[in-house]
Amino acid sequence: MRIVILSRNKNLYSTRRLVEAAQQRGHEVMVVDHMKCTLAIEQGRPHIYYDGKEITDVQGVIPRIGASATFYGTAVVRQFEMMKIFTAVESQALVRSRDKLRSLQILARAGIGIPKTVFASSPKDKDIDQIIDLVGGAPCVIKLLEGTQGIGVILAENRKAAKSVIEAFLKLDAHMLVQEFISEAKGADIRAFVVDGQVVGAMKRQAREGEFRSNLHRGGTATVIQLTPEERATAIKAAKKLGLGIAGVDMLQSSRGPLVMEVNSSPGLEGIEGATKVDIAGKIIEYVERNEFNKPGE
Repeated sequence: MRIVILSRNKNLYSTRRLVEAAQQRGHEVMVVDHMKCTLAIEQGRPHIYYDGKEITDVQGVIPRIGASATFYGTAVVRQFEMMKIFTAVESQALVRSRDKLRSLQILARAGIGIPKTVFASSPKDKDIDQIIDLVGGAPCVIKLLEGTQGIGVILAENRKAAKSVIEAFLKLDAHMLVQEFISEAKGADIRAFVVDGQVVGAMKRQAREGEFRSNLHRGGTATVIQLTPEERATAIKAAKKLGLGIAGVDMLQSSRGPLVMEVNSSPGLEGIEGATKVDIAGKIIEYVERNEFNKPGE
């Protein structure tokens, strides 16, 4: 097979591991910077150019699209789909997962546990107290809709602080979510890595002292964890409802069961492989193989 990995940096751990895993299984791999692709949209013959050459003879695509490149990256993935090429993350699922508000609405409609969440476009001063009350009061968590890797996520420890942060974001015309703070999680969360409807690895991330965000980019630590049946089922269902063949499902352990915070469509491999010692990259390549070799009529 010839596999394209859409990545802006071939030296990133996740990209390197995917290349290694594919080559170990005898596949030809091409790392393509999606922001440097040219899309030719033509009736009956969609095609893509990279470095001045048309990309041809590709059997599978693994998108590694960063949040800042969602719009154009998604267009590139969609173009491959128009060319009848399997993509490990579908374009619509990628867009769906990047919209935090839409994702939470989909999960809630499916009966999946999430933290109490409130969204308001431009509440008046008198409405801010109600917003805080709707998530159970302070402390509460305030998140920018466009934030990633823990950036734009603030823990307001009391009502005065919560009101100040909300008011500041409103003055900046920033879209935000206000969520309940799950105190029993104690600064930890779980990431379940789902590939093709199966959990292939899971880790518990613990925030460093004095920090409530457990992201590894913010100094958190990761250890392997054995999921409960409910946590495993929740992760699989969340990925399925968002249409993601590959997903990092982030959950909080609460007194009312697992609560999904976010479903990531381009989850990093370094933390999960380091914690679990599982060849996650190989699992992804196997997923691409199954979809190529099991095509109808082949």
